[in-house]
Amino acid sequence: MRLVFAGTPAAAVPTLQRLAGLHEVAAVITRPDAPQGRKRVLTPSPVADAAAALGLPVIRAARLDDDATARITALEPELGVIVAYGGLVREPLLSAPTRGWINLHFSLLPRWRGAAPVQRALIAGDGTLGASVFQLVSELDAGDVFAMREVDVPAGATAAEALDVLARDGAALTADVVAGIADGTARATPQQGDPTTAPKLVLADGLLDWTLTLEAVFARFRGVTPEPGAHTTVDGERLKVLEAAPAPAADPLEPGRMAADRSAVLIGTASAPLAVTRVQPAGRGAMSAVDWWRGRRGADDLRAGS
Repeated sequence: MRLVFAGTPAAAVPTLQRLAGLHEVAAVITRPDAPQGRKRVLTPSPVADAAAALGLPVIRAARLDDDATARITALEPELGVIVAYGGLVREPLLSAPTRGWINLHFSLLPRWRGAAPVQRALIAGDGTLGASVFQLVSELDAGDVFAMREVDVPAGATAAEALDVLARDGAALTADVVAGIADGTARATPQQGDPTTAPKLVLADGLLDWTLTLEAVFARFRGVTPEPGAHTTVDGERLKVLEAAPAPAADPLEPGRMAADRSAVLIGTASAPLAVTRVQPAGRGAMSAVDWWRGRRGADDLRAGS
């Protein structure tokens, strides 16, 4: 089947690679090159790099405007496939492919419609994650679902690690749906249940609240790692928390109270401490949490959130 594919981040690459080996991909639509790193070097998106490696033509578009719509429509695609492109598909582009568009979304719809489903699910403490492939419609993530799959994610996985697992499973799920659409066997059904939303995370979402339980603090850490990043304040300065794990067997500490052992800095919560092993102080590079602790004067009196 003749496809167009729209996606931008690394999570979209497995689906593109899978479909490119099974169908004709007329073009790949992705966001324009973006500045990366301290030197702000313009860098292609992971999907752009993957498309180049596959020898596929690329359309770079910050939004799917009239020009992008005309270029895509001229390709006469049978089906559009979108995975985390980062922009909305509106009419007339929505109806341009003869069989419309399908979307791979990393949640069990209608739970967590929106830009950050994996992150919001982890923050909420969801025990089960998953992926859905649905018919794209004008309303956000509201179309009928062709297929849905629960996915086992390693215990304690961060958002990045969970998304990596979901991306691989979602690629296979999407390929199955595309095959069903091609042979006429695919059937979509309306979403069941009350929707919840997953808006994009902002920097403030990464602030850890030490007055909550260990489970809640660690859930937020997982959900905001690596973006926008977990952080706290110490003596009025922001401290990024890069690596951490629950320490349920450690001696209790008051919420925010900090102590150290040989391998970690322990920070108290409303229940048991969180063991922080890697941090990044403001204006400095990443380092061992214990090394950071040793470099602080009066470390015995430190408190997170102060």
